[in-house]
Amino acid sequence: MDLLTLFTLSVGLSMDAFAVSICKGLAMERITKKSIVIIGLWFGGFQALMPFIGYLLGSRFSDSISSVDHWIAFILLFLIGANMVKEALSKEEECQSGAVDVKTMFVLAVATSIDALAAGITFAFLKVNVAAAVSFIGVITFILSMAGVKVGNVFGEKYKSKAELAGGIILILLGVKILIEHTGIL
Repeated sequence: MDLLTLFTLSVGLSMDAFAVSICKGLAMERITKKSIVIIGLWFGGFQALMPFIGYLLGSRFSDSISSVDHWIAFILLFLIGANMVKEALSKEEECQSGAVDVKTMFVLAVATSIDALAAGITFAFLKVNVAAAVSFIGVITFILSMAGVKVGNVFGEKYKSKAELAGGIILILLGVKILIEHTGIL
């Protein structure tokens, strides 16, 4: 996986955390540097941890399904992306409180990184340098989550659904790119 593809994947995966960070910023009357860093660390840390776990799970099966690995990667990324697009287009309000306690942040970090777990499974099939990939995903998510808190505090709800929609489209397009590269369609 080249650097541009990894960057694009990282941004796409981080959009759920970015959207929730916007909600956190929206719910906070006054944000502090400490709360911004705490939110960034939770989301960035879990976005790095979950693809690593997915990679370990996928590695157990990669040899036995290598002939269809590109289809699995496509389907997983497509489903993750489609779900993000669906959530972005739904009218349901999901903003939580501005709390950054361990229980709240743990639940949110796990919820926003489930898609990263599935993406990590594809890393095993695509023979990705997992250490570089998970580090990159974690750092990008850390930065975007901190920015999301500030954006939410300043601009409010305006960008939340747009971020989720963009993330979903990016993941779908990455799945299509992987399928095209491995099948030689174009």
